[in-house]
This record gives sequence, C-alpha cells and structure tokens, in this order.
Amino acid sequence: MFKRIPAWVWLLSPALLFVLVMAVFPLGYSLLLSLRDWKLARMDEPGAWVGLNNYVLLFTDDPDFLDAIRVTAIFLGWDVLATMLIALGAALLLRRQGRIHSFTRVLLILPFVMSPAVIGVSFRFFLNPEYGVLQHVLGWLIPALQGKVWLSDAKLAMLAVVASDVWHWAPYMTLMILGGLAAVPKETEEAARVDGAGAMRVFLDITLPQIWPVLGVVAILKSVFALKAFDTIFTLSNGGPGTSTQTLAYYVYNTAFGYYDMGYAAAAAYVLTAVLMTLAMYYLKLVIRK
Repeated sequence: MFKRIPAWVWLLSPALLFVLVMAVFPLGYSLLLSLRDWKLARMDEPGAWVGLNNYVLLFTDDPDFLDAIRVTAIFLGWDVLATMLIALGAALLLRRQGRIHSFTRVLLILPFVMSPAVIGVSFRFFLNPEYGVLQHVLGWLIPALQGKVWLSDAKLAMLAVVASDVWHWAPYMTLMILGGLAAVPKETEEAARVDGAGAMRVFLDITLPQIWPVLGVVAILKSVFALKAFDTIFTLSNGGPGTSTQTLAYYVYNTAFGYYDMGYAAAAAYVLTAVLMTLAMYYLKLVIRK
C-alpha cells in the first residue's frame, strides 16, 4: 500500500503536516468558535451555538468595532502611502553604483530585522515628554510641537504609530523596489535622455510604467502587514489615547483577552481574515501574471 505513494508525497508530508497543524486547524477551529457564545469569564468551554449572531452584532450594535474599522482605514492609508513614497525615493537614490550605496543597502536590512515590539518600546522612549530625544528635536524644529505629549494626543499618537511602522517596513520595501529597478533596461532610459528628456520625464514615462507591477506587489504586501500590525501598537500606544489607535487587530486582542469574549473576538478576527485573504488573492494574481 505505502509503496504506491509517490516519493514527492513523502517529501512534502512534513511541510503539509506543519501547515495543517499550524494554519488549517486553527482557522477551522476559530471559524467554529465565531459561531458560538463563549465568554471565558463565565465558562471554561464554548457555549451555545449562536450562528451568525456574533457577526450581526459586530456590524449593527458595536460602535467600538466600527470605530476600529475607521481607525484601521486611516492607519492603513497613511502607512502604505508613506512607506511607498519613502521606499521609492530611497530606491531611486540607492540605485547608483558605488561603495557608499552598496554599504547603505546593507544597512537597510537592520530596521527590518528588529522586533516590532522593540521598535514600539524604542519610539515610546524617543517620544517621552521628559527625556525623549526625538520629542525634544521635533520640538526644536517645529515650535508648535514644544511641550506636546505625543501619546496623549489622538492625532500625534496615530502619527507616532504610523512613523514607527514606516521606519520598520520602508527599508524592506526599498530593497524590493531596487530589485524592480534593476530589471528596467538601461537602454530605454538612455535613449530617452539622448532624445532630450529630463530626469523627471524619464522617470514618469520610462521607469515608472516598467516598475508598476513591483509597486503593486509592494502596496499589497504593505497593506497586509499594516492590517496585521499589533506589536508596535501594543508597546507604543496600547491602542490609546482612548481608542484613537485601536486598529482591528488590536480590537480582536482586546476583546479576547481584555473582555474574555472568545466567540465574539473570533468573529471579529474572521472579518479581518476575510480582508487579508482578499488581498492575498490579488497578490497571487499579480505574482502569477508577472
């Protein structure tokens, strides 16, 4: 019987078993959990079957959930936009050859390999109103920010969360865009320069259209990472002040481990999962098309 099984199945079986245990089973179990009532403070095991009631309550009778969606949309928009612009600008600057540019490209990987939790704690120290270096530097450069307590102001707290996440992911996205720029034929750009096109015109008409697929992949990946962002928010702002930086991922955590409503939190988590799966499908389409 076992001799009929192809060799490649045996080779893939450890990886398939790992995916089954670490991904498929938790997804299936959490889906069933989202259809039941389980308040951990009152019962040790999942309670009665409630069907889609948790999902209905999320969208019809939970202003905190709707506010978390609003905050997530704001965070996602500014985070992806800032990351894309900074990464694209840095990639264009580092595209040149030379020891300094090569050394800088190596240094770019350092922020990415740092733990998001460490980055959040670091930014919390940097923005401390008493001894924060970044707090005093920004207050000196922008007088309107002098004496401001960043993490107690809703808009500044969101700005701090976005800045910390951009600092973490922009270097990695820069390396991805550099790979896309390396695939652009130099002959097309040189031909445009010979015809009298300036640097901006060459970029807009020649370079940018050829790296659109790469930018699309970068945008989708960054959107996925932004939707999953939790560590930085937890260690930097803890979702505050109030709920001004409480994204959907943080809302799920707070509902599950703050209010111990596991079934309700699972339903909220599956709303986030649906968005992530949609983005993953678009990502696969772009990659396969490329």
